[in-house]
Amino acid sequence: MEKPRIALLNAAFSKANTRRNFRRELAADLTEFDVTGGHVPESYDGFDGVVVTGSRASVYWDEPWIDAARVSVRDAVDAGLPVLGVCWGHQLLADALGGRVEDMGEFEIGYRTVRRTDGDDAGLFDGIDREFTAFTTHGDEVVELPPGAVELAANDYSVQAFRTGHAFGVQFHPEYDTETAREVTLGKEFLDDDRIESVLDGITEENYEAACRTKALFDNFVEYVRAHGPEVAAD
Repeated sequence: MEKPRIALLNAAFSKANTRRNFRRELAADLTEFDVTGGHVPESYDGFDGVVVTGSRASVYWDEPWIDAARVSVRDAVDAGLPVLGVCWGHQLLADALGGRVEDMGEFEIGYRTVRRTDGDDAGLFDGIDREFTAFTTHGDEVVELPPGAVELAANDYSVQAFRTGHAFGVQFHPEYDTETAREVTLGKEFLDDDRIESVLDGITEENYEAACRTKALFDNFVEYVRAHGPEVAAD
């Protein structure tokens, strides 16, 4: 396999930052689908893996495009493709596979400390410290993992990563650059000004450099796709 072909299910409402970030971090041949517009792959034939992005939506909203995304992710898992869900994608993956997602009743945002747990991560976290810094922004959380899933990371707010079979979810955002972190923070108009300023003050080069270590996760996922994608399974 040369460059693996990955379906990027882009669920962001403002897609420019998301597109830039994932295309920068994933060393793969990406085919993007506008999930909020109701576009998902008709078939996963020819794809080696799937990545599902973040979104301002909640997976439990009654929206046709969310239902379509849920079914599509389940189809990818059933087809044996490696899948990586990030933030909303992490939650959608959990929901699609029988877990449960709920409103946290609070909001986590900013550079936070996350701790790896003892679950078998199949190399997804290779090169990442047991305790690491990552940018988070979410008001929903996975409160119940899918049957058979194992927790890979957590913090005081919620489950931050899990694995089930060839599917992985991470609640934090390894792909964020500082431009995205600032724009997302300024867009949280429901937070008070002091909270927003506090988060903005934390978007420093030092914190960003620390969080950049989590970017190894994308290379690790691409290598996992190379080792476990459908072409390999068919050999």
